[in-house]
Amino acid sequence: MKSLIQQKARELGFDACRVATSQAPTSSERFLEALSEGRHGEMAWLARNAEKRVDPQRVLEGIRSVVTLAVSYHTEEPIESGKVRGVVARYARFSDYHTVLAEPLKLLAGFIDGKGGEGTRSLWYVDTGPILERDLAQRAGLGFVGKHTNLISRQLGNWFFIAEILTSLELEADEPEKNHCGSCVRCLEACPTGALPAPFTLDARRCISYLTIEYKGSIPEELRSLIGDRVYGCDACLEVCPWNRFAKEASLLLEHHRLGMAQPDLVSLLDLDTVGFKQRFAGTPILRTKRRGFLRNVCVALGNKGDRTVLPALKRASEDVEPLIAEHAAWAIREIERRHPASSMSRDSEVTLLSKAAV
Repeated sequence: MKSLIQQKARELGFDACRVATSQAPTSSERFLEALSEGRHGEMAWLARNAEKRVDPQRVLEGIRSVVTLAVSYHTEEPIESGKVRGVVARYARFSDYHTVLAEPLKLLAGFIDGKGGEGTRSLWYVDTGPILERDLAQRAGLGFVGKHTNLISRQLGNWFFIAEILTSLELEADEPEKNHCGSCVRCLEACPTGALPAPFTLDARRCISYLTIEYKGSIPEELRSLIGDRVYGCDACLEVCPWNRFAKEASLLLEHHRLGMAQPDLVSLLDLDTVGFKQRFAGTPILRTKRRGFLRNVCVALGNKGDRTVLPALKRASEDVEPLIAEHAAWAIREIERRHPASSMSRDSEVTLLSKAAV
């Protein structure tokens, strides 16, 4: 039965398929500890469903097995030159994976129910269910949780999504994966904001992915310069992992790759109104930040990487009707002026540029 399910998973485009038992995750205690310390930041949904995350039976009564799946999103893209550019996390350079993976997951879950017969029930999730999916994936042998708290595969590196099908069908479990980090601490050293204070410990409140995606408010000023040119997510801890030498190019997701998403021109992004933002990023994960959150990030990146040529665009943004954008644009202007003081000879021409920008 398991072999048939794994074969069907391959036919549907999944890069790996393994099975875990339905026992409570071993990381439950660490998860609850993180919540008690507030390391989840403003992601209240983590705490709201905590009792389900530590007990799969509360998610699907009668669960006996968890089918875990991996889908690679690895691609190589040329580095863009010219203009002041930002960086988008690799996973977000595709159409939204929640949508793309929904159909193959639905088909596989239906296949499992069909093979299990009457009374078999299955639930599928792709980063959407109240479960500790990395723990279950490690138990199934799909990969191991690295010191950066993400899942690492010896066959796929760091660049893959994980999904699960919880089922009442009893399947033979695979062997768990052991940790293969060894003495390596590259990921801990690579984190720009110190969000990984210790191995296997993440403080989301300092994580750039959290700050640029999940966090909806004003980014703390002491962290803004550390964000660099990242406008959506962060791959710093993933990029340095030596297991990436085994990364496999995306197959199922390849046709959903969005060209031009990796390193967008920051100045042009500041000109997007709400309609333009929705049109530009339709069907991508970036929509979840909304215009206010994304342009907030763009202003921070310009403040870190821009020179005085971007000041007219930031001046317009500092007068945006959305206070969050205006505040971060004003900060960016101050940062650029601090790094690039205007010479007396260029001051008159710059005043003319700023006046035109205001008009």
